Amino acid sequence: MTMDVMTKKEVLGVYQPGSAHMVGDGFPVRNLFPSNELDREVDPFLMLDYAGPRHFPPTEHPRGVGEHPHRGFETVTIMYEGAVAHRDSAGNAGVIGPGDVQWMTAASGVVHEEMHEAQWARQGGTFRAIQLWVNLPQAHKMSAPAYQTLVNDAIPAIDLEGGSGRLRVIAGTFRGRKGPARTCTPVELYDLQLQAGARFELTLPEGHNTSVFVLEGRVSVNSAVAGEAELVVSKGQGSLVSLEANDHSRLLIMSGKPINEPIARYGPFVMNTKAELVQAVEDYQRGRMGHLSSPDAE
Repeated sequence: MTMDVMTKKEVLGVYQPGSAHMVGDGFPVRNLFPSNELDREVDPFLMLDYAGPRHFPPTEHPRGVGEHPHRGFETVTIMYEGAVAHRDSAGNAGVIGPGDVQWMTAASGVVHEEMHEAQWARQGGTFRAIQLWVNLPQAHKMSAPAYQTLVNDAIPAIDLEGGSGRLRVIAGTFRGRKGPARTCTPVELYDLQLQAGARFELTLPEGHNTSVFVLEGRVSVNSAVAGEAELVVSKGQGSLVSLEANDHSRLLIMSGKPINEPIARYGPFVMNTKAELVQAVEDYQRGRMGHLSSPDAE
C-alpha cells in the first residue's frame, strides 16, 4: 500500500507593513496588502489592514470612519480588543466586540459607517482589529448585499494537543468543525493561538493561496520566521503548513481558492474592468447605493 506524501507549501516571502495611516480618526492601520503589491499571490484576498493595538482616551464623541461606499467584494472585520458599531444603507446595524467577526458582502453596493461603540468610547481603552477584504467573482459582484454577525460564542474553538494552543474556525472546516461564515468561494480563515515552544501542522486544500499573519509573538512558518505585524505568503502548490512558536503567538491563517479574474480597483470599489469602476462611482454619486439616515432620526 502506498500513501500520498503531503508536500509543504513553499514560502514566497515574509512581508512587513507596506504603509501605515489613519482610517478616519479611529483606526490607525498598518497595511500588508495591497501595499506590498501582492495581488495574484493572495487571491481571493484583496486587502489586510491591521488596526492597533492603540490606546484611545475616553471621549463623548466616538471616533471612527463615517459614511462611505463599497462595491464588488466583502469586508471581514475581526475584533480582538475594543468595540465597533456599524450601520449600513441596507438597514443593518450592530456592535461587535472582542472575539466577534462582522462579514459584510457589499456586492452590488452598500454605504456604511464604522465607529467606536459609544459606551466603549466613553471608557476608553486599547483597540485592536483586522479588516480583511475578500474578492467576489464576477458572477457575484452585482448580487444583493448581505451581512453576517459572527459572535464569539458561535465560532467553534478547538483546543490543540497538550495545551499547546487553540484554533477558532471563522470560515471553512478544521477537524470536522465548520466555521459559521458563509462564503462565496472556498475560504479557510482561522484565529490561532500557540504557546511558546508549540509545534503544529495544518493541512490546507491543494491549490489554495495561503498566508499567515502574525499579530503577536514570533513564529516559524515552513522554516520562514516572522514576528509582530509580519505576513508570510506561500505559493499555491502543496498543502502542509508547519508552525513553530518561539514565543506565545497569535496568528490569522488565511487560505482561499484563487478566483483568477482581472482586478480593477478604485478606492472602495473592486471590479473587473475600468468601465465597471466608472459605473460604480456614478451609481454612488447618484444615490443608487443608498445613504445613511441621521442617527437622530432613528
